[in-house]
Amino acid sequence: QVQLVESGGGLVQPGGSLTLSCAASGLTFSSAAVRWYRQAPGKERELVASISTYGVYTIYPDSLKGRLIVSRDNAKNTVYLRMITLKPEDTAVYYCYTRDYWGQGTQVTVSS
Repeated sequence: QVQLVESGGGLVQPGGSLTLSCAASGLTFSSAAVRWYRQAPGKERELVASISTYGVYTIYPDSLKGRLIVSRDNAKNTVYLRMITLKPEDTAVYYCYTRDYWGQGTQVTVSS
């Protein structure tokens, strides 16, 4: 059974940073490309980062380039999303996704 478990969310002030983690089990993690999505209240879920199987390729939407860094540690079956210079509009539930599987999400709230 495939499981994805996100963690690392929380309340952070504008301009702050957070690193989210997505721990995977039940699959050959090193052969799975992973994506991070987010969904703000009243909005559609949007893709914020993608990382290839061994982390060689990463993709971000232009609007988020420079503020997000996705990485992975295949030995730990974990993908990370480092977010810097956070803004109130980054407030959302962040999900990781691979092979039609979703995690439960982790809440990020950016507020003073």
